[in-house]
Amino acid sequence: MFEPLPQYPDHLALEEDILAWWDAERVFDRLRERNAGGPPFSFIDGPITANNPMGAHHCWGRTLKDVFQRYKALHGHELRYQNGFDCQGLWVEVGVERELGLNSKREIEEYGIAEFAERCKERVAKYAEIITDQCRRLGMWMDWDNDYYTFSDTNIEYIWGFLKECHSRGWLYMGHRSVEWCPRCGTSLSQHELINSYAELTHPSLFVRFPLKERKGESLVVWTTTPWTLPANVAAAVNPGAEYGLTENGEWWAVERKPDAAFTKRVRGHELVGLEYDGPFDALPAQANVVHRVIPWEEVDLSEGTGIVHIAPGCGAEDFELSRVHDLPVLTPIDEAGRFYESYGEFEGRSTEDVAGPVTVELERRGLLVQAVSVEHRYPICWRCSTPLVFRIADDWLIRADEIRPQMLEANAAVDWTPDFYSKRMDDWLRNMGDWNISRRRYFGLPLPFYPCDSCGQLTVVGSLAELRERATGGLEQLQELHRPWIDDVPIRCDCGEELRRVPEVGDAWLDAGIVPFSTLGWQNPKWKEGGYATGAAAGLTGADLPDHAYWEKWYPAHWISEMREQIRLWFYSQSFMSVTLTGKSPYRSVLTYEKLLDENGREMHRSWGNSIDAAEALENIGADVIRFMFCEQVPSQNLKFGYGPAAEIRRRLLTYWNSVKFFVDYANVGDFDPGPDAPGELQPLDRWLLERTEQLVADITDAYERYWTPGVMRAFDSFVDDLSNWYIRRSRRRFWNGDEVALWTLWHALVRSVQVVSPVMPFLAEFLWHRLQTDDAPDSVFLVTWPETRARDQELLAEVAEVRRIVELGRQARGDAGIKLQQPLRRLVVQGAGVAQPHVDEIAAELRVKEVEFGDVDATEVRVKPNLPVLGPKLGKELGAVRSALEAGEFEQLDDGGVRVNGHDLGPEEVLVERRAREGWALASDDALTVAMTMDLDEELRREGRVYELIHRVNTMRKDAGLELTDRIRLTLPADDSDLLEHVDWIKEEVLATDVSADGGSEPQIAKA
Repeated sequence: MFEPLPQYPDHLALEEDILAWWDAERVFDRLRERNAGGPPFSFIDGPITANNPMGAHHCWGRTLKDVFQRYKALHGHELRYQNGFDCQGLWVEVGVERELGLNSKREIEEYGIAEFAERCKERVAKYAEIITDQCRRLGMWMDWDNDYYTFSDTNIEYIWGFLKECHSRGWLYMGHRSVEWCPRCGTSLSQHELINSYAELTHPSLFVRFPLKERKGESLVVWTTTPWTLPANVAAAVNPGAEYGLTENGEWWAVERKPDAAFTKRVRGHELVGLEYDGPFDALPAQANVVHRVIPWEEVDLSEGTGIVHIAPGCGAEDFELSRVHDLPVLTPIDEAGRFYESYGEFEGRSTEDVAGPVTVELERRGLLVQAVSVEHRYPICWRCSTPLVFRIADDWLIRADEIRPQMLEANAAVDWTPDFYSKRMDDWLRNMGDWNISRRRYFGLPLPFYPCDSCGQLTVVGSLAELRERATGGLEQLQELHRPWIDDVPIRCDCGEELRRVPEVGDAWLDAGIVPFSTLGWQNPKWKEGGYATGAAAGLTGADLPDHAYWEKWYPAHWISEMREQIRLWFYSQSFMSVTLTGKSPYRSVLTYEKLLDENGREMHRSWGNSIDAAEALENIGADVIRFMFCEQVPSQNLKFGYGPAAEIRRRLLTYWNSVKFFVDYANVGDFDPGPDAPGELQPLDRWLLERTEQLVADITDAYERYWTPGVMRAFDSFVDDLSNWYIRRSRRRFWNGDEVALWTLWHALVRSVQVVSPVMPFLAEFLWHRLQTDDAPDSVFLVTWPETRARDQELLAEVAEVRRIVELGRQARGDAGIKLQQPLRRLVVQGAGVAQPHVDEIAAELRVKEVEFGDVDATEVRVKPNLPVLGPKLGKELGAVRSALEAGEFEQLDDGGVRVNGHDLGPEEVLVERRAREGWALASDDALTVAMTMDLDEELRREGRVYELIHRVNTMRKDAGLELTDRIRLTLPADDSDLLEHVDWIKEEVLATDVSADGGSEPQIAKA
């Protein structure tokens, strides 16, 4: 006996049951034990930040990772299954600051850097555990006791080694430049952190006069959306080739910006270069001795503003570069917290936002304000705390990229990207990337191992903990881990003899993630160290070993990795940079990337909008399998609309598959069917087709998995379920009623195979159904069964039935368009264009309920032609009316090119609108290759048969509603008005399992259990 299925699946309950069963039966452990020593499949997990519970968007990547690892394991591959947690950097720091109510770096230092670091580690430990539970609930199989944590001392040491290598190549340098700066976090950002980190913000928009010296009554007019930068102005830039004009009230503008103005004088921009002007805030101490002048700049944009740009080198990257070209003074108005220095007078201590008002008031008081309005524009924000960014002069540590760029491009050329056009996206990023800004002025992060010497000018880069211990002059006894503040208290000895202190900066978090192909695999480690990765802050959180170099050679590079598309400029980039530096090749062979998760209406998800769904909510209310189905069905290059509506639609679609299994189980139990390895008798043609169709499913799905293309997996599965349910089961229903064991075996075989191949996508449902379908000699888990081998298929048979199905679908479409129900039999069907379906005449007739099927030309259409008025009107003029009348009357000749000849005019296909429709009395439908037409004339015989079909459908629904078993017999009583249907009494009895049918009842049919 097969365990019966309930009417509807309870996805949430069965998933919890399967999770518990997997644990109790050690299924994952047994799978790993079975595959140990098999061909390796190397996957490296991009670390998820252990700073908050997962959002629904995290489930997309986690699903894809699990799907392909499960698939490879079913092929016998050995996998590592190592999960990763990103553990340090601003994401974690900002989370802890909010927990503690801290709002600035000063407050962190008052709280204590050591205590702050402990809180960061506690937060990571807390959310790593929560994320682990959520991933388990999603069905993700990983080696959860041996995760890698990027804040481990081992990980940090490997990054130190990379940085030492960069220094030895002359790539490492201290840059003095204007950088994007987060005043809340008190640190700069790197180029790859800025892309897509923008918001629509409203800022003041000021037009300001700069009075020219020695030209009384004349002023330059500049425009700015950052009023806070005006106190640091040192120059004004004009486009040397553009035309500028002096208005009647003495204002210089680019002529292109005031095309309707009356100018008293016009000059080219280069004629204004060198003019000096009074700065807007010359009275400030910071402006002492600054000579403001006009400079040339060919990049001045004439599409907005005034065509004259205010230049403040301390407040903008382009401005800073201009200061180098034109030897301009550089004024830095704000500190790390974005507040003005003392030398800026009344603005001292105020933030950049706070000074906008006072700046505007002061300009207006002195008659320098032309106009003050507001502008909404895209403005960069901090990707961690969403604070609007400012530009600030800073000294940052950078790695030069010029030398490694061509090597990274060459390495990327060997990578297979899915979708493939993302390869070009990576190339574009690599070609345009700047030097890598690796330093952050923060606390809980990778401590940069840089020790500059003021005496000899040498920079010492420590490459390992062993080197640190060798060079240290003290502080080792308190060095509990490689983090601030402990590392700050370990001075070292310079080669010149001086004692050196480490720079205070920490590193870019993408260094932490980029090194994992080396730190987790034991690159250049001579001896395996048990627990060797569980060092420093990671001690006690993981049992991960530090493997030896032979292990690294086995698992590097990764066969496959997967993350969101934005990781092209982040993790994919940092991995590539570090790996090409250390080994000269890419750390991954194949990449699958995907887009963003939106709500079901296509809007981005935000908690403040009330449309955000986190992972816990989705798993609790939707279920893991439905979520995974949704993600796997999505074409990864398109944003996914996620929500309860799409989830309900997937549950509805899955019900067809569920019902197919339930149908088999119910009828197998009625007949006491026990499947063996082979069919218990001779296969009928439809059985042979289903076996071939099942082999086609295995081949199609295997191909899609091999291409890392889950949409292909889901399309193949959907198509198969449709064929299984709506063709094989429906066409074989009478055989099941009669307990045909060959039909039962064929259906069982198809269901078992389909469960196997869809199991990586829907592991819970697949395991549940496997338990219902498995035989005594089968493995107890679908994940302990080897992947089915593909074989050659009978393509001729598959093509025949595929064409039959297309004919049937077109026939149903024609019926629907004509408003004729399927229950109503028709007399005649004509099929045009069929190639291989002709041997299946009986099936086509039965499916479409027609008495006769003919193959040949369809002569059931009429052509209507109308003039394409926008084209023919100008061409025919007054003759248009006569042509239109002739076309309406059908007085035209069709031409070979698709046009027509009418009233002496040859009209091309673009000049007429041709409509083909069924002639009266016919129903018609067609596609690119096939046309079907059915006669709609009904005689009394056809009408009576139609009423019988409706009766059978109605009575079987009554049986179901009454809760009758499949084998229960009934007595059926029909209304007296339906006595003519007794002409088909044997047919009715067979279809509804009636022992007796009479027609002496009331107004409605009645059933009673016999």
